[in-house]
Order: sequence, then C-alpha cells, then structure tokens
Amino acid sequence: MKEEKLLLWTLAAINFIHIVDFMILMPLGPQLMRIFDISPREFGLLVSSYTFSAGISSFFGAFFLDRFDRKKILLWVYVGFAIATLGCALSPSYSILLLARILSGLFGGLTSALILAIIGDVIPDTRRGRAMGLVMAAFSVASVLGVPMGLFLASLSDWHMPFYILTGLSILSLGMIIRYIPNINEHLKNDIVRPNPMVVIRRVTGNQNQMRAITLSVMMMFGQFMIIPFLSPYTVANVGFSEMQLTYIYMAGGAFTIFTSPWVGKLSDKYGKLRIFTIFMILNVIPIAIITNLGVTPIPFVLMVSTMFFVTSNGRYVPAAAIITGTSKPENRGSFLSFNSAIQQLATGLASLIAGIIIGENAAGELTNYNIVGYIAIGFSLLCIPIARRVKIVS
Repeated sequence: MKEEKLLLWTLAAINFIHIVDFMILMPLGPQLMRIFDISPREFGLLVSSYTFSAGISSFFGAFFLDRFDRKKILLWVYVGFAIATLGCALSPSYSILLLARILSGLFGGLTSALILAIIGDVIPDTRRGRAMGLVMAAFSVASVLGVPMGLFLASLSDWHMPFYILTGLSILSLGMIIRYIPNINEHLKNDIVRPNPMVVIRRVTGNQNQMRAITLSVMMMFGQFMIIPFLSPYTVANVGFSEMQLTYIYMAGGAFTIFTSPWVGKLSDKYGKLRIFTIFMILNVIPIAIITNLGVTPIPFVLMVSTMFFVTSNGRYVPAAAIITGTSKPENRGSFLSFNSAIQQLATGLASLIAGIIIGENAAGELTNYNIVGYIAIGFSLLCIPIARRVKIVS
C-alpha cells in the first residue's frame, strides 16, 4: 500500500535524523576538544549525557506514551527534539552544549520508543520484519551518508553547521509526520491496566534468564562504547589523520555493514545464532586490539582495520539481538525490550564516561591510555561469550 510505504519512509527519515544527531558528536570530537579546550573526560561526559538522558526517557516513556494518540505525542516530542537540536547549533560554550545534548537525548529516546510503537500498531505481523528492516537501515545510511556529510560540512564551515542542517531536516520531517502519519488511537479504546515501572522491574529482575540477557546487553555496550567515542579524537591526535580524512572511516565502515548485516542474519538462521555470535565476537577483538595501539599509520591500513571493526561489531549485534529478543514471551516482550533498551542506553553512557576518565592527554596533544581502554573493552567482549551460552531462547 502506498500509504504504508509513505508512513515507513517518514519513520525511516525520523530515525535517520535521530541517529545522525547521536553519532555526529563523536567524529566532531577533535574540533570540540580543541575549540572548547576540554579534556577527554569532559568530552566523554558530552557523549554520555545524550545516552543517559535517552535511557531514562525511553524507560519511563514506555509507561505514559500509551496514554496518547501516537501521532499527537510524536509531533510534540519531535518539536522538542528539533528545538534541542537548534540549541546544540547555537551553543556558545561547553556547558550550554552539554545542556542541549541532555535535552536532545530526552526527546530522542522518546522518538525511538514511538517509532517502534507505531510500527507495532500499524503494520501487521506478516510484514513487520521487513518494516523494521527498512526503518532500522537508517543506522547504516547514517554512517555512510549522514555522518561523513556532517563532517565534510563541519570541515568547510565549523562544528555548528551539521546541527543547523539537522534542525532544518527535523522541520521538514515534521511536515512529513503531519501529512503521512494518520491518527493512531486504537490502543486508547482498550481498557488495559498499564503496569507501573516497579512492576516491570520486578517482573524482569525476577527472571534469571532475562537478567542474563540484560547482562549480555550491558557487556556488549561496554565492549564497544569505551572505544567508539574516542576513535575520532585518537585517529586525529595519534594516528595522523586530518579531520576531513575521518569521513573515510565512517563511509567505509557504514558501506560494508549495509551488505554484511543481511548476510550475517542469514548465517545466524542457517548455522545458529550462538555460533555466529561467538565467531564475530572473537573476530571483533582483533581490530579493537590493533586500533587502540596504533601510532602514525598509513591511511589504507587504518581503513582496513576500522572497517573490520565496524563489520564485526555489527556482525555480533545481529545474532545477539535475536537471542535477547527470544528470552521474553509475546505477552511481556514490549515491556522487557523497553527496559532492556533503557539499560543499554545507560550502559553506553557509563562506558563513554569511564573511558573519558581513563584516557588522558600529553603535552604534545596526543591521547594516552587508549590501549588500556582497549584491553578493558576486550575483557568485556570476551565475557559476553560464556554469558550468551547461558541465555535460553523461550519463544
């Protein structure tokens, strides 16, 4: 149906803007650390503030978003997101940018929850997988197009420019929401008792299998997001890349994952999710060990290693997401996944914060202790394998 396609493209556009808004700050790290004269610890706080606030809002959003028409609440939330993004563009100082990032995360977290809720409400189960695939493809597209384009514009102008463009795109997508998303209020007609947060927490924490799945999520986030926020600053300060050359890393990594992600999904179905997860998790350790110990290095070698990092990171996430989703039955899957998503966001923020505390800066402006962060990330990554083996799929 044409209406369904337009709705999905609208949701994909919203997801693309939200993901670029989250990701763009990390490759802008070298500029922001130089312009605001901030330490790696302060930059880590800037990255983690977004995920902390997104985690908090996505968790509590699961309990009040269902009380409103989906279209109306999405409009209000997205207006807030657009204003917060404009606040990032206009920020004259580190402290105001930090506040704007917190607000962006609050609204961004609610946006993610609403996208999933709309797909669940409007798209029947027989077509839901493909619908999710289209909307979630925004992550790879954001890596291939959004982040490199943002970096390119920032290098031509300054770091404010990507946020101005994201604000403009947010206003355009508001028009798409008004035009292509219908009023969605069928869920309001059912007299359902909504569980309060404490009931959901007790339900999940009382289930050992789901707690192992959540532990797996947390370990995976620590294995990745101690590395990713400082990949760009380290590549500029220690490896010898220019800020313009950073775009190559994100373009190459994102382009490959567009093709490898469906392939890994097929492998998981054919050979078993746990086996494919274990293989890609072990492979992922190799680029982490190399990246975090690089000195001045030729561009082709760095691109080869960083692309392997993105491909193997995505490769372990695809089967892991299927394993974690399978630990809950349909009747409580929504509340479990909302809770798991919130914990994931908070773990991502905490990983960035801890990495920022460990990483230092020497007199030459090079980052120090990134190798230590790498060893810690490898430890968390390898811990995921025995944890995943103990997670049982129930549906």
